[in-house]
Amino acid sequence: MRFSTSSLERLDLVYKCVGLVLLVALVFGWVLFADFFPILFGAYADQRILLSLLLVASTTCALVKLSSVGALRPSLFQLWPFSVLLFSFGFGAFQYQSSDFFLVEPIFYALYFLAFGLCGYLVWVTGCALKVAFVVTFVAAVMCFFYAAMTVTVYAFAIFDGFSKLDEIIPWGFVSIRYWSHVATWLIPIFPLFVLVGPFKRSSLWRAVSAFTATIWWWMLFMSASRGSIGGLCVSLILVLALFGKIGMSWGAVFVKYALYGLLAWLLLSVLIPSLAFQDLHIREIRGDSSGRMALWQEAWEMSIQNFPLGMGPQSWLTHDVLTDAYRSSRKFGHPHNMYLMWAAEYGWISILGIALLCGAALISLFHRVSRIKESISRDACYLVAFTGSVIASLIHAGASAVYLAPGSMLIGLIVLSVYWSLIKSDTKNEIGSSDLRPQKKSQKLGYGVVIIFVGVSLFWFNEVLNYRRAMSSDFGSYQQHGSFGQLPRFWLHGYFPRPPASMPITENRIQ
Repeated sequence: MRFSTSSLERLDLVYKCVGLVLLVALVFGWVLFADFFPILFGAYADQRILLSLLLVASTTCALVKLSSVGALRPSLFQLWPFSVLLFSFGFGAFQYQSSDFFLVEPIFYALYFLAFGLCGYLVWVTGCALKVAFVVTFVAAVMCFFYAAMTVTVYAFAIFDGFSKLDEIIPWGFVSIRYWSHVATWLIPIFPLFVLVGPFKRSSLWRAVSAFTATIWWWMLFMSASRGSIGGLCVSLILVLALFGKIGMSWGAVFVKYALYGLLAWLLLSVLIPSLAFQDLHIREIRGDSSGRMALWQEAWEMSIQNFPLGMGPQSWLTHDVLTDAYRSSRKFGHPHNMYLMWAAEYGWISILGIALLCGAALISLFHRVSRIKESISRDACYLVAFTGSVIASLIHAGASAVYLAPGSMLIGLIVLSVYWSLIKSDTKNEIGSSDLRPQKKSQKLGYGVVIIFVGVSLFWFNEVLNYRRAMSSDFGSYQQHGSFGQLPRFWLHGYFPRPPASMPITENRIQ
């Protein structure tokens, strides 16, 4: 049986689409439904290991694909907005070697930004940006619907069992309610796409299911009283409408409508029904203070100026001598609840300059894209608006929480950022997208050489990641015996390792 060239191309496209759907579904499933997956080291650690593997695998695949068409050199040139940020991580890694596993986190962050930059660029040059955006949107719709449906079931059981502290079991499946709010920050701006794009957007059933999903997620967000997430989403709405104007109105209208649905659901499910079912009404309140974050921020700020502009080095938040009285007397935590101050403290203000450069380059690309699609309510405009809202909300939320540290949030963020980077690229074809491109053997060999070096370094790094996990697990017993602060999440859930030398056990902590 013979297949024509067009048939083989269509079959190859089908295989790629199925593979992409399965990959995105695996990531979403591992984040939202971790309770249903086999647990190796705990949900937090398993998600971190999956993320580490995904960073290596996705970057390797992107390098191989770009090398196969002789396009590695121009693709690396396209990564210039990441240069200062990657330099800050690399410089920090090799300048400070005061603790074990000092290489793990800086290489991890470098890989994260490199991965979404390369993957986003590859998606763009292959002309698949809208297709990939649709796959992510569709998988998000399905996964978030099932999570919402199961949440209603958990809620019903709680009411019938007389359990009034709903915020302790809803949202479910996460180590902390705050880690769920990180995921919500990424996903809620995408919800309006469920009814704005795709083949089912005119289906009454699909629109009802989408409204139900968004309503339950907004209700959970209001119930969680996450100021960082709610504030990030509100500011994101304002900035998106200011950036896009008329072409953002359809997205904004659905966004606001879903938020109002969620508020009504909160009044019904968190106020009215519990007040009838229980004598004591338990509602998580939005606090007006800093929740202890101010002491952490002051400490991180003082750290950032100790060795300006290079910072005090990787993991220094865990190992440095306390600088401020406020932090000395406050509760210790694995990070300062502000990603920018944490990076400034450990990798210096040069890393913040790198983030500003990356955001500035993205903003310039976004302005170019907006000017091309102005007055258009096309599919690409809808996707661009929604994913812009998601990225803006995450950047704002990161100023008050560990959005770019928690593994579940970073898994979802890796997908969103990759799609966004492909969407904001100019729609004008470049030399890689032209049909007359002929790969040169010299360029291919150079690209494959880079791939081999990258894989070798990545294998060494991933071995360090596993060694770090084993050392952390070995340390936990000693940590609990000598005055535990509880599990303070950082790279691993027991994040207060390594610690200042005086509080470390005498025995060797490094496990090979």
